Amino acid sequence: MSCGDPHETDCSEVLDHLYEFLDREMPDGECTKFEVHFEECSPCLEKYGLEQAVKKLVKRCCGSDEVPTDLRAKVMGRIDLIRAGHLVPDQDAVAPEAQTPQTPAVQE
Repeated sequence: MSCGDPHETDCSEVLDHLYEFLDREMPDGECTKFEVHFEECSPCLEKYGLEQAVKKLVKRCCGSDEVPTDLRAKVMGRIDLIRAGHLVPDQDAVAPEAQTPQTPAVQE
């Protein structure tokens, strides 16, 4: 992904190392480069915010910072579908197998 604007640190580099940044597993100088990038690149800042939110949700629900790969993929896939307009968040919040069919009202 790239926003199309020139940056000192390329969008693909930022996104490739996003979890290292989130987990504070990179040198301070690298963190500073990423922070500068987020200040000037709203698409990467948005992606950072989503990943940060997923980590907080998993930590709250699972008691761990580790996000299982399959869970992360499902959540991010859902977010992408909602953004693309293929899902409505309120209607699709429940898994399809858990939804009950609606019975049409009978008019007399």
